[in-house]
Amino acid sequence: MDPITLIMLAVLALLIFFMFRNSRKRSKDQANLQSTIVPGAKVMTNFGVFGTILSIDEEENEVLLETTPGTVLTVHRQTVARVVTPAVGTESTAVDAPHDELSTEPEFGERIDESANSDNTVVGDIDVDGQDPKKSND
Repeated sequence: MDPITLIMLAVLALLIFFMFRNSRKRSKDQANLQSTIVPGAKVMTNFGVFGTILSIDEEENEVLLETTPGTVLTVHRQTVARVVTPAVGTESTAVDAPHDELSTEPEFGERIDESANSDNTVVGDIDVDGQDPKKSND
């Protein structure tokens, strides 16, 4: 056998090995997911709907999912993508804290009004400095 044929067979064997390994890993992950899907668990479906499982019908492969109080959806069991766990250690004090009015620094993500903070007065489309305020200086 020539070396090219040996290399091609080796590459083919590696591809087959990784295909079986990936398949085994996916089936193990799916089995773990199915074991965690129990009534009362908060889940997310493949199409992005969050809800709480009310009941599971094993024979029909149906899940009753309560999305909001009083709204119950019937979905196929395989559409449940993952079990949602609450985030641990999140601090809501930074979000709930009132903005300090005396602070000159904007908070992260806060838009600032450029015209209110500018000492330049605008005359038409050109300010006193002679620059167009619509164009950035970058």
